Amino acid sequence: MEPTTLLAFTLALTIAAFVPGPGMTAVVARALAVGFWGTLPLVLGMIAGDVVFLTCATLGLAALAATFATLFTVVKFAGAAYLLWLAWHLWSAPAHTDTVDAATRPVRSSTRVFLGGLTLTLGNPKTIVFYMALLPTVVDLSGLTALGYGELVAIVFVDLLLVGAVYAGAASRARAFFRDASARRLLDRTAGAMMAGAAVAVATL
Repeated sequence: MEPTTLLAFTLALTIAAFVPGPGMTAVVARALAVGFWGTLPLVLGMIAGDVVFLTCATLGLAALAATFATLFTVVKFAGAAYLLWLAWHLWSAPAHTDTVDAATRPVRSSTRVFLGGLTLTLGNPKTIVFYMALLPTVVDLSGLTALGYGELVAIVFVDLLLVGAVYAGAASRARAFFRDASARRLLDRTAGAMMAGAAVAVATL
């Protein structure tokens, strides 16, 4: 694929990714609660959702997604419910000063967080609308090859991973300022409120 085409796609995706929305709000809230590494599965799940929608758009399956609107609605509310569940656990967490090491968390927890990120993206119809609007303007879909598709997927993965890392890293660094138990409780409740806000945003999209 032409370098100018890839550059245009990357710039548009980066700008869209940096605009705060339910996804990045969830990333910040989780990073405030558990730190950078504990947030990574959520970011990866969100990226996987973007790849699904990118694939639908490149293969001309947007109409198919519209046909299964009910399924996407179910996925959307499942993602919102998961965020509300996280918000409740953060809000009701007892005061503590310990930190959470992502490496010590059970695998099933990381898997659950990944699936939460996936449903969060799949439940956001604006994501597929973005790809449907962007791709025809910068990419010749009729001449798209497997290599070109792979290049687009690679850009989505790297770009969204970097943007998610920036948000998660900034929130994780802010978390270090909260050391005593009362401050950590305030931080948990703030993160819970943000997560609940993200859930409401997802449910009302």
